[in-house]
Amino acid sequence: MQKKLVPDYIEKLEVYQAGKPIDELAREKGLTKISKLASNENPLGPSPFAIREMTNALWDVHRYPDMFAHELKNSLSRLYNLKPQNIILGNGSEGIMGYIVRAFLQPNEEVVTSENTFIGFLILAKSVGAKLIQVPRGADYKYDVVAMAKKINENTKIVYIANPDNPTGTYITKEEFDFLMKHVPSHTIVILDEAYFEFAQSHWDYPDSMNYRYDNVITLRTFSKAYGISGVRCGYGFGHDYLIGNLHKVKLPFEPGLIAQKGAFGALKDYPHLERTLLNNKEQYEILFDYLTEHGFKPIPSVTNFITIKTGSEEKSLYLFNELLNHGVIIRPLRANLMPDHVRISIGTKEEMNHFYEAMSEVMPKYKEKYGMKS
Repeated sequence: MQKKLVPDYIEKLEVYQAGKPIDELAREKGLTKISKLASNENPLGPSPFAIREMTNALWDVHRYPDMFAHELKNSLSRLYNLKPQNIILGNGSEGIMGYIVRAFLQPNEEVVTSENTFIGFLILAKSVGAKLIQVPRGADYKYDVVAMAKKINENTKIVYIANPDNPTGTYITKEEFDFLMKHVPSHTIVILDEAYFEFAQSHWDYPDSMNYRYDNVITLRTFSKAYGISGVRCGYGFGHDYLIGNLHKVKLPFEPGLIAQKGAFGALKDYPHLERTLLNNKEQYEILFDYLTEHGFKPIPSVTNFITIKTGSEEKSLYLFNELLNHGVIIRPLRANLMPDHVRISIGTKEEMNHFYEAMSEVMPKYKEKYGMKS
């Protein structure tokens, strides 16, 4: 019998689908006014400090970047009171997820996580033939930590927690995290994906992983969301030096690249820009949440820079998505997350959100006439 060229677990994978790019929509629809509310990016853009550092670094792109990223690691060390050997960098936090899978996860080993969570990690786990144990969510769209704890056993290699979660925007509390960790054996790695940490940290019951010191926990954060440099790809991770040291063994050299390292270094220095980002998010979140509620939707309370709503069916989700596209507004249907009856709306600037509300005022009469508002 001839051996297969591609393993079954790779053939069964679906390619990750990003949000529709602005340029693509402009070409398709011939529109000039476009608001992208699909990918949870920072609508204020990058910090001027980040732009300055990246611009200056352009003169050195003929050189390889610092393989050990001393400048950026030292900044992170001071900010979080860590040693450089406890830090790893990658091409976004997904890049570090790739290192984790490569270093620690083997075919048929078990990964415990929630249903409908961040699809990027699920794809990576499946790509090595791991066995995914996905626990249904509770009625409030939160991770069901009690059910997850029951699934953890001696065969569990990784527990993945997106906190806050994407695409729901919910989070597990300090009490829930403490409960879950009591059920995690020392040989099981816990990934705390805190990509939206900056938006959630002000909530009193949010378990900032820097307040814990578990030897088997790896924290992941990113410069793609609150820091506004998604386009150059830079993420960072914290963990015990034994785990981080082994991740460096499988890490590709010179990741992240020079421009990404410099942009992240500059972004860290501009705290006022981060404050403006969080303030805009808070103000526009409250307006959006009230608007969606007033128009008959049931938005999921979120501690991130997006809100997810239930439409009730995939048909309704795609109708809303396509009709808003016709008005130059891009949102995110969630079929890939196995939530086809939901859509996600990123929070933009005041101008972008007004564009969304204007488009909705055109779309909603037909939507209500066609479907009503029962979800």
